Amino acid sequence: MFSYIDHLECTQCGKTYPHDQLSKISPCCNKVLFARYNLEQLKADKTREDWIDRPSNMWRFAELMPVVNPENILTLGEGGTPLLEAKQLGAKLGMNKLLIKEEGLNPTGTFKARGISAAVSKAYELGVNGFTMPSAGNAAGAAAAYGARAGLPVKVFMPQDAPPANKKESFMAGSELNLVDGLISDAGRIAVTVAEEQNLFDLSTLKEPYRAEGKKTMGLEIAMQLGWKMPDTIIYPTGGGTGIIGMYKGFQELLELGWVSGTPPKFIAVQASGCQPIVKAFNEGKDTAEPWPNATTIADGLRVPGPFADYLILQAIRETGGTALAVEDSDMVDAMYELATEEGIIACPEGAATLVGLKELLESGFISRDETVVLLNTGSGYKYLDLIKESK
Repeated sequence: MFSYIDHLECTQCGKTYPHDQLSKISPCCNKVLFARYNLEQLKADKTREDWIDRPSNMWRFAELMPVVNPENILTLGEGGTPLLEAKQLGAKLGMNKLLIKEEGLNPTGTFKARGISAAVSKAYELGVNGFTMPSAGNAAGAAAAYGARAGLPVKVFMPQDAPPANKKESFMAGSELNLVDGLISDAGRIAVTVAEEQNLFDLSTLKEPYRAEGKKTMGLEIAMQLGWKMPDTIIYPTGGGTGIIGMYKGFQELLELGWVSGTPPKFIAVQASGCQPIVKAFNEGKDTAEPWPNATTIADGLRVPGPFADYLILQAIRETGGTALAVEDSDMVDAMYELATEEGIIACPEGAATLVGLKELLESGFISRDETVVLLNTGSGYKYLDLIKESK
């Protein structure tokens, strides 16, 4: 069990770079770098069955992960989350197969654990001194936890109004917590400056190559959990978009290996009505998104006014025949109650947004009721209990 990583590739022009040195964005185009693997050799050496009997975490997919020496893997058991059939909700909506990928069961309570574990592990392998992390909330707690696992310092930069739970978990795990006036984009600019000044490695979303590699394991798991089949549709709450980008990349790798067949699922991006740059760009037929002014939403993970990898999110949506839509905050909260009362899932508002989007797309006919649909609940609602009243 070892990595078949071969090189890094600019997602804009295709220029390649070595993977055995610290990298951020592509020097050629200032765009996202993707990790590329020797898939021909992997196909000759292994089969998909080699993954089955390994420990149930994301590192079971080590061949398609970036860490070369297993001793450098920094894990808290991330991944291996259940794909739950939503029988009551599915029946209520008249659907044949509605599934929920329950990412709230990850360490630190969200899917961020996957991306941060991969990125911190690879950076650790390449000898970094420590990290900066701008975050609207959940990524900060994950960075603090995995930084602690690595024994390296982490400086976190969060908006002043980030959820209290995220502030507390970051501080509790030993990071230096810096609260910023403004949004995640403002925190990001400060984090980059501090990283350059203090020789730290910045973990900003998709401004290094490996958070997407951790997130793609959600797609690898979904395919494995469905008996090496891909669902028809994946509905994903979209802020920075690493999950859509990573899962799409993962499905393409499985297809190239011949370990699944067919076409990748339709990717549907759900955003908040108060911050919907991807929805606007999609509806206008643009390849990039304009920053959303005065971004506001209760779903902190969706409050990303200008995602750096906008072009890759839009590409994944369009190439899979998906779509993008925005939903109201109040509907997200209602869906949090519905997911809990119908399925026992305590979902975050971002995850609940996918249920709201599903209902709208069923009503419009964009999604048919005989499709296999996966909703991504990206985190635990226990971090958002301030949104829930003791009585309705």
